Amino acid sequence: MGFDVLSIVQLVGGLALFIYGMTTMGKGLERAAGSKLEKTLEKMTGNVFKALLMGLVVTMVIQSSSATTVMVVGFVNAGIMTLKQSVGVILGANIGTTITAQILRLDSGGAMGESLLMQLLKPRNLAYLVVLAGVIIMMLAKKRRTRDIADIFSGFGILFIGMSVMESAVAPLADLPQFASLFAAISNPVLGVLVGAGVTAIIQSSSASVGILQALSTTGAVTWSAAVPIILGQNIGTCITAFLSSLGGSKNARRTAMVHFYFNLIGSIVFLVAIYAIQYTVTFPFWDLPIDKGGIANFHTLFNVLGTLLFLPFTGLLVKLAEWSVPSGEVQEDPLAKLEPRFLTTPSLALEQAQRCIAEMGEVAKRNFSLATEPLFDSVPLQDDLFRDQESFLDRAEVEIARYLTNMHNIRSVDQRRQTAEMMHALSDFEKIGDYAQNIFGRVEEFRQSELRFSPAAMQELHTMCEAVSEALDLTVEGYVSRSVSVARTVEPLEEIIDTLKERLKSQHIERLGRNECTMQTGIPFLDIVHDLEKIGDHCSNIAIYTIQLCEGAAEFDTHAYAKQQYKDTPQFTDKLRFYQQKYMTQLDRVEHMA
Repeated sequence: MGFDVLSIVQLVGGLALFIYGMTTMGKGLERAAGSKLEKTLEKMTGNVFKALLMGLVVTMVIQSSSATTVMVVGFVNAGIMTLKQSVGVILGANIGTTITAQILRLDSGGAMGESLLMQLLKPRNLAYLVVLAGVIIMMLAKKRRTRDIADIFSGFGILFIGMSVMESAVAPLADLPQFASLFAAISNPVLGVLVGAGVTAIIQSSSASVGILQALSTTGAVTWSAAVPIILGQNIGTCITAFLSSLGGSKNARRTAMVHFYFNLIGSIVFLVAIYAIQYTVTFPFWDLPIDKGGIANFHTLFNVLGTLLFLPFTGLLVKLAEWSVPSGEVQEDPLAKLEPRFLTTPSLALEQAQRCIAEMGEVAKRNFSLATEPLFDSVPLQDDLFRDQESFLDRAEVEIARYLTNMHNIRSVDQRRQTAEMMHALSDFEKIGDYAQNIFGRVEEFRQSELRFSPAAMQELHTMCEAVSEALDLTVEGYVSRSVSVARTVEPLEEIIDTLKERLKSQHIERLGRNECTMQTGIPFLDIVHDLEKIGDHCSNIAIYTIQLCEGAAEFDTHAYAKQQYKDTPQFTDKLRFYQQKYMTQLDRVEHMA
């Protein structure tokens, strides 16, 4: 039977089974390892050798260097791993990915006349029993961890079944002279590299493309001279996944993809030059002989191991090449780039990134508060464009962070659910602080356009209240970022003072209106600004109480009940309240005395 359309269908189907099995097994292993896998990868990158080891182990577990590299691109894009730290992981990932080819070589044909037991132990035959075991485990499984184990068994078996189908499909090619001529042509190193890179880029898996080459090698038509450049090209082609993953990411994410590319590109060039220099001077006795699965697996491993040893002393060079390829430019990085979609399946990482973004919201809210209030007291220009840009960021951040939190998967612990709820509350309050700052900015803008002024007494009163609110905002952000209960507890007594200031300022301004010391044109904006300042204090109090409740393990987030019943009667609250009364109310008393 010759190689026909049915053979092509079987080849494609076998490839599909191969990729499905490899993916299923990898995901099962990754889930079985849990989120600790990614957390460990994040933490063990301070030393290049530790990073290399972690990259190797993680890739061996999930059976994909592309997946590991994409994970690293995500870490760098999110700002929790530096470009320099990523190099070691990428080097290790390139070695770890060779494990698939080494597993597949176990299925090399044995001698005729083997016993039934020995034949059953061959991976291509054992695969069916392994799949059966996986299906039985899956049918009986009640826990998620058990289903993960079932996926590992099923994926491993399907991987070899797919390989066996591909080998059977390409077997008729051994009798076709055109097939032998094709691989003779691919012996051209440049063409071989391009073929290997192209096929791998299309299927986005070097393990799968190496598996295809191993299947083709069973025909006996693939020689060492044809296989070597193809394998080198396959290592280059696998970089496409990292490139696609880095699109739309930060400049360091794109640089990480370039590190992966330069490692494989430069390593392939060095290998090609060295191998062909030796071949044309000394000659390899096996160069024109057929290569088998073991030879392909060994050369694939040899290239990545020697390439890693070659680059270990020059990791800094890879970083510089990547930085040169992706220059910094003047484009400001988006703080919301930390919301990495790749982390959504790992709640601990996703929550950590969301918390950083909400902290950035707090910093932006502080800056906008300053931009809104400083022009009240100084003749500084209104920075309208900067203010609008930052307010737009707050609005966008509220939507994107909320969407990110609601899209998280695998939230199993009560603590993670509580943290998610706290963040949803906090990001809303930070956005509202920005809205009230926008109200103040708009009124200051109208005031300047109308060339109106507050009375000296009104200016002093507003200045006192702005100082109190600014301090409350500083403490709120500090407590939120550091998760400090002691800092967060100082916000509520200060918010009490802000409420008192509001009432005092309202009554005193009404008295000035009655004495004709102020006009209605300035009186209404004054009261509006006082109202906005008091509302900012309220939202600061909310965020601080969320922080306290989260850190102390409260069952629910209840700002009103917590503030009134659990803290206001404590000696610490009384002491802080007295401190802030002395600090701000005495300033107000001096203003009244001067008036």
